[in-house]
Amino acid sequence: MSDKQRTIKQAVSVTGIGLHTGKPVTLTFNPAPENHWYKFQRTDVEGQPIIDADADLVVDTSRGTTLEKNGVRVHTTEHVLAALVGMGIDNCLIQVSGPEMPIMDGSSIKFIEALEIAETVEQNAEREYFELKENLTFEDPVKHVEMLAVPQDEYRVTVMVDYNSDLLGTQHASMYHLGEFKQEIARCRTFVFLHELEALLAHNLIKGGALDNAIVLVDKEISQEKIEALKKVFNKENVEVKGRGVLNNTKLHFYNEPARHKLLDIVGDLALVGRPLKIHVLAARPGHAGNVSFARKIKELIKKEKAEKMVPKLDLSAAPACDSRAIMSILPHRPPFLMVDKIMELHKDYVIGVKNVTMNDYWFTGHFPDEPVMPGVLIIEALAQTGGILCLKTVPDPENYQTYFLKIENAKFKQKVVPGDTLVFRMDLVDPIRRGMCHMKGMAFVGNKLVCEADMTAQIVKVRNIDKKVNEPAEA
Repeated sequence: MSDKQRTIKQAVSVTGIGLHTGKPVTLTFNPAPENHWYKFQRTDVEGQPIIDADADLVVDTSRGTTLEKNGVRVHTTEHVLAALVGMGIDNCLIQVSGPEMPIMDGSSIKFIEALEIAETVEQNAEREYFELKENLTFEDPVKHVEMLAVPQDEYRVTVMVDYNSDLLGTQHASMYHLGEFKQEIARCRTFVFLHELEALLAHNLIKGGALDNAIVLVDKEISQEKIEALKKVFNKENVEVKGRGVLNNTKLHFYNEPARHKLLDIVGDLALVGRPLKIHVLAARPGHAGNVSFARKIKELIKKEKAEKMVPKLDLSAAPACDSRAIMSILPHRPPFLMVDKIMELHKDYVIGVKNVTMNDYWFTGHFPDEPVMPGVLIIEALAQTGGILCLKTVPDPENYQTYFLKIENAKFKQKVVPGDTLVFRMDLVDPIRRGMCHMKGMAFVGNKLVCEADMTAQIVKVRNIDKKVNEPAEA
């Protein structure tokens, strides 16, 4: 499989009913740009809000995986997401005309067939896989769920289910690579025991439930009276089961179809990690709650690895790109408000600066004098000055310009900065500079630890060139 990202060539729709609401819903798969991943859009809600397929947005796993953002929900997302992963699609906007995905036949195959009609197209961006360096585990002792991910050069899943049922017994299922998903996994339908179904019906749930969108397992003899009641519920003239088995004697696609469906659910739920996977997942007695918890553990690991990659690897004894005199030739700041000692790296898209924090710094006299802590606002100021150097180096005569910060967002302080610490600042351009507007992501580190981060917007302004109008925005 290509390591380029993929989306679909054209929009394609499927129509069905929601399992729990019983209401008609149309789902439309749409092409999406690179690095978009999967997003749901509620077209029936004012403003047509978008909900990311993100494990951090999961609010309910009791009867499927439900996502919510700003009070708007989408239910039973796992079969749709599994189809997208199984087709090797990286970017897709999924529009739905109601709160639930259509249940179709209780599997992913109808979504797969629709996506095949839409066809896939390769994009320019490379895939960014999540790959493990060491084993990752999860356990829920209450539900007896155990999950393990180990390093692997493919996306592989192995599942064991055991429901203490003589009828179902212990089942295993495996997918050795995503190329097997369509033929071996996608057709496998959701399943429910009859006693669970009766409880759901008693609470007026699964209004869209039918004998053609789920496998109903019967693990004990049922009375004729109960059969008659089921005929009314499902509007069927004939409902039967011969002894213990499957209601209406539905033919299973595979002898271990329930285990394969649990594997399908894992593929769908782990799509909430937000990127393609190269791992081997081994799961015992999995369910949506455990799957989502495991997805969150993977997300945390991705976040940690990303932060570690961003830690500047510096030789602080090396000659700087700009010493303090060079910095003052660019910035208007002077001691005691010059917050950057030297610039170690200065590139087109990012800059790295350093400040040595000492007890001689003036603010320690009055800021927590008995427990000296560098004020957080001054760390932000130091980041801003570092970013100012990055911005001003884009104009040919930086001494005639200044940077004025317009906005600071998402500022977070992770730990204290104290005398003796060496602060390392990194400012990255988020977007190319246009009309003097600079959007940057800032991070401050002490050693390998992130101590502060913030998103900043600044404007480059001409201030001293008498041949041009004062305060004229720079064309950069």
